[in-house]
Amino acid sequence: MRGGVSALCVWLLLQASLGARQGQDMRCGACRALVDEMEWAISQVDPKKMIQTGSFRINPDGSQSVTEVPFARSEAHLLELMETVCETMTEYGERMDPNTHRKIYERVVSRDGKKMDLSQTRLDSQVTASLKFTCEYIVEHHEDELIEFFAHQTDNVKDKLCSKRTDLCDHALQIPHDEL
Repeated sequence: MRGGVSALCVWLLLQASLGARQGQDMRCGACRALVDEMEWAISQVDPKKMIQTGSFRINPDGSQSVTEVPFARSEAHLLELMETVCETMTEYGERMDPNTHRKIYERVVSRDGKKMDLSQTRLDSQVTASLKFTCEYIVEHHEDELIEFFAHQTDNVKDKLCSKRTDLCDHALQIPHDEL
């Protein structure tokens, strides 16, 4: 009887550990996919397009505190993107990394029409629903960090945002930057 109880405890601990790891893989994958989608959307905006920011009130000296900033990385544009970016999670699938044995999430719909190798990728509506839900959670809880990073940061955002700032990928500092 005692052996059965300890075996059950070991099994329960393993299941809890596996569930936590899967949850971490999902959070990390959603964050990295979110960064990829935001970066792609930003890159699609004409770099010459500008937006005026600041106060439109007239100062006592007759001037205004208005500045022009690139629209692509403006707070207004970033907020607009964050409203819809999680919808793109339906274009992702799940596969097991053969080296780390962790789940990773990759785009399954090509942006440029090129054929993609999806032989190792699992397409599952439950996975994409979870990925979308997790993405929405990240946007809701990390909106300020997302705006801060995308408004100013242009290099290595995945690791800086997903690993260092939010700890959503605390295991992922070894993931190559261009994985997703």
